[in-house]
Amino acid sequence: MPNLRQFKYFLSHKKNSVQKDSQTWTTLLPMSRKQRLNDAGICVSHGDYFTAVRNFLEQDGSEIITRAVSQHMRREATSQEIEAINIFLEKHGEFYHPARIEAMLHGTVIPFVLNVAISNSGKNCIQREYGLLKQLNEDFLFSFLPKVYGQDCVSIAGNEFKMFLGEWFQGYNEFHISLDPEDEKYKIVVWDHEHGNYFLTDDQAINLYRQAARILTCYYNVKTFEQILSWHHAAGDFVLKCQNNRIDLKLITVRQYRPLFENDSGNENPDAELILEALLVFFLNLAIRIRLDRLDGVGEIVWSDDIAVEGTLKGFFEGLALKPPIVSIPGPLTDCFRNHLLSCSQSDLFGLSQAMVDAYNPQSPEIPVIKKNLKKHVKVLFSAIKQKQEI
Repeated sequence: MPNLRQFKYFLSHKKNSVQKDSQTWTTLLPMSRKQRLNDAGICVSHGDYFTAVRNFLEQDGSEIITRAVSQHMRREATSQEIEAINIFLEKHGEFYHPARIEAMLHGTVIPFVLNVAISNSGKNCIQREYGLLKQLNEDFLFSFLPKVYGQDCVSIAGNEFKMFLGEWFQGYNEFHISLDPEDEKYKIVVWDHEHGNYFLTDDQAINLYRQAARILTCYYNVKTFEQILSWHHAAGDFVLKCQNNRIDLKLITVRQYRPLFENDSGNENPDAELILEALLVFFLNLAIRIRLDRLDGVGEIVWSDDIAVEGTLKGFFEGLALKPPIVSIPGPLTDCFRNHLLSCSQSDLFGLSQAMVDAYNPQSPEIPVIKKNLKKHVKVLFSAIKQKQEI
C-alpha cells in the first residue's frame, strides 16, 4: 500500500514551505556555516537534500521514524498514524546539515533531529557518533544527551547521504559570545529565533558554565579516564533553554569518547594516585576548553570572562559528587580530589596546564588565544580554588 502522508519542506524558521518548482529547490547547499559552496567537488541542491531526507524517513515502511514516535509516546504506534511530516533544514554545520523533523499524529506535533552528513568529514564521523551516543545513553543514567533511534544512508543524484535520527530538545537554542551594543561588553547571546535573541546575565552565564562542566564531568570515567573530547562552544555543541530566568543545558553531540592519555600502568584498576592525577588533568583541560568560543559562532576565536572559572569549578565538583565509590580511593572522591587540588601550588597548575596546551594540535587556531590568556587564567583558577575550600 503506497504511503499517502503529506511531506512539506522548510528552511529553518521560515513559515512558507519550499516548493519543488522554486529557485531554492535547485540552489546548491553551502557545505558549512562559513558558506563554502563545495567540499571536494560535492554539489548538493536543496532539493536533493529534502529528497534524501524523505527517502530516509520512508525506508522500510517508515520503520525508523515509527520506532522513534513509539518511544516518544511510550506506546506502540503505526506508520499509518503519522499523518504528515514537516522537514526543516536547520543549519549548515562543519560536519552535518541537521534537519528538524516534525511528525504529525492526531493533532500532536512530535519533533526529532535528523543529522545529515554530506561532506567527507561529516561522513567519516557520523557512524562513530551514533554509536557513542547510543553507548553513553546505555552506560549512564543521565539525560543530558539526545536519544538515538536509527541510522542509514541514502544515495541521490550520485551523492551519498549518511543520517541518524535522534531526540530533538524542544525550546533549546544555540548560544555564543557576542558584543552587547548597549554597554560594549562581551557576553553570551542566546540565538532564540522564536522569541528573539537575548544576552545572559552574569549569574546566568555562571550557571551555564556550571552546567556545562557538570555534564562533561558526569560522563568522565574515573577508572578508564575516558571522556567526551572534541566538543566546542564554537560548533554549538551545547544548547540552552531559559524559562522563568532559569537555564537548562544539554549536549547534543559526541564526536569522540576516549582517554586524553593512555593508562601506561597496565592496571585495569588504577591506584588512587593515578586516578587523582588523571582527574586533575581532566579538570585543568576542562577549565581551559570551556572558555573558548568563536565570536557570534563564526568569527575570531574568543576567550570568555573570568566568571567562567567560578561556574566550571562548581559544576565539576557537582558532577564528581555523582560518581560511584572507587575501591582504591579511601573516602569520598570529592574530598580526596579537593585535598589533592589544594596541595597543588599555582606554579604546579600552570606547569601542568602549559604542558597540556603544548600537546594540543599546533595548527589549532585556538593555541595563540589560550597561550595569551593562560597565565591569568591559572591565577584566577588558583584563587577560586583557595577561596572555595568548602566546595
